[in-house]
Amino acid sequence: MEGVLFPRAVPEGREGLTEYRARGGYRALATAIKSSPEEVVRVVSEADLRGRGGAGFPTGKKWQFTREAPESPRYLVMNGGEDEPGSKKDRVLLENLPHLVIEGTILSAYAIGANKAYLYINARYDVAIKTITEALAEAKAANYWGEKILGHDYQLDIEIVAAPHNYVAGEDTAVLEVIEGKKPLPRQKPPFPVTVGLFGKPTSVNTVETLANVAPILLNGAQWYRRFGTAESPGTMIFSLDDDVNRPGVYELPFGTPLRFLIENCGGGLKSGKKIKAIVPAAPSSAFLPADKIDTPLDHSSMRDAGSGLGCGVVKIISEGTCIVEEVLRIADFFTAESCGQCPACRMETNTLSMMMKKVQAGQGGQPILEQFGKILAFNKGKGFCNLIAMPGPPIESALKLFPADFEAHLATGKC
Repeated sequence: MEGVLFPRAVPEGREGLTEYRARGGYRALATAIKSSPEEVVRVVSEADLRGRGGAGFPTGKKWQFTREAPESPRYLVMNGGEDEPGSKKDRVLLENLPHLVIEGTILSAYAIGANKAYLYINARYDVAIKTITEALAEAKAANYWGEKILGHDYQLDIEIVAAPHNYVAGEDTAVLEVIEGKKPLPRQKPPFPVTVGLFGKPTSVNTVETLANVAPILLNGAQWYRRFGTAESPGTMIFSLDDDVNRPGVYELPFGTPLRFLIENCGGGLKSGKKIKAIVPAAPSSAFLPADKIDTPLDHSSMRDAGSGLGCGVVKIISEGTCIVEEVLRIADFFTAESCGQCPACRMETNTLSMMMKKVQAGQGGQPILEQFGKILAFNKGKGFCNLIAMPGPPIESALKLFPADFEAHLATGKC
């Protein structure tokens, strides 16, 4: 299946400006800058491009909110923090298709009326930062950003900011804090960044993959984009598969593609050769799915109906013979380690869940301890400045429901 973002094969190394322009690169910008920012917002809204960071919020609506905010100046921020375990798509896009991301950034900034854009990139991605830096120099020399872009009055300055290596630093408002020179701590919401964002001004924060969709949509039109995917989830999404399959990597697929196609046709099935026990469609924060849900379509509504979600597209497959208790403990420990500690409720909940899972692993607490998980998760629902406090809930509650035998075995014997 040919996707929207990738050519038929991801180029070996960086796609340069000449190669990018040969396949239509920067034509969308040349056309858009002759029209109005409102027209750019309209086309992206008609395409129903949704954010690829997990929430799936309509991009056109986010831009409109930012444009309509009374304060100025406005800012555009590309969020490439990418500290989701197993996620590789930001790195692949930045390293291989930098001009696609840069053109999307320029168009997005134009749409919201921003004259300053920040590219927030994981500090460990040395190659990606080097690639983007080189591509920015090429693009500026061609007058795609800077003063009087392509001879028009619009101007844009673009700056790269290195993102700290921790999970919460990828949360949208923590991104803003880092750019402002502060610690990567999420802000209390509301207000939201579209009205009070970077330096207290209206800001649109968009993921790398979201921005990479913008130029193809404007070049080919909203109806072209909607030919991919489903009516409710138009377009494509990039999914990351880890080393538990024979062909790990990133795969761009139309929304609505069966999960089985991703795992078997793209990933080549489990490397171990064993049967599938469970699937985590948005590791590590989504609910487990049993093996018989393997034909669930990869779109927001289908995954929601199946009891899970898409998140940012990191799909983890768990084979038969793997203890779900051990898997859930790893997830609980991860969120404990990654909680920034700013919110007492989150700090206490993540620590408590991890300690309780360790007791289950050791065979302590009996059935009453299992009944406490839901109570703790319900008590803290909605508390905290960011969504990390809610993230351990879906994997824990789904594991208890789907794989009770694994928990019972541990409580009875202290072993898998």
